[in-house]
Amino acid sequence: MQHTLSILTFQTDGPGLYEVSEHVSEWIAGTGISRGVLNLLCQHTSAGLLITENASAAVHRDLVRWLDAAAPEGPGYEHATEGPDDMPAHVKSMLTGSTLTIPVADGQMMLGTWQGVFIAEHRRDPHTRSLAAHLLGD
Repeated sequence: MQHTLSILTFQTDGPGLYEVSEHVSEWIAGTGISRGVLNLLCQHTSAGLLITENASAAVHRDLVRWLDAAAPEGPGYEHATEGPDDMPAHVKSMLTGSTLTIPVADGQMMLGTWQGVFIAEHRRDPHTRSLAAHLLGD
């Protein structure tokens, strides 16, 4: 049994879903591990990590609109240290989650036909986002 651990970094340009499947797949290919379990952790409290459809941009727009309605900017939050989108971003991060566990077979994530791995950016400004990636297998 082998394992490898890396930090993968990605740039975001404001709120939205950013597919990182290809970059994660390239990292897996470089590990030499063909089957096992991949764990991903988004190392931020104002961005999330999720698996969702990778074919229709309408799905992404609908998800972002739903998150905006679930945690809107405005009065009522005590925490606003980094601006009015700060606390809503923390709530959205809690809703989208911060970890994924994905089986790997034949050197590839065992995602469904229309699935992709996405960083959910919940802040207005561009950010560098980091994912801790740990692959255990052989």
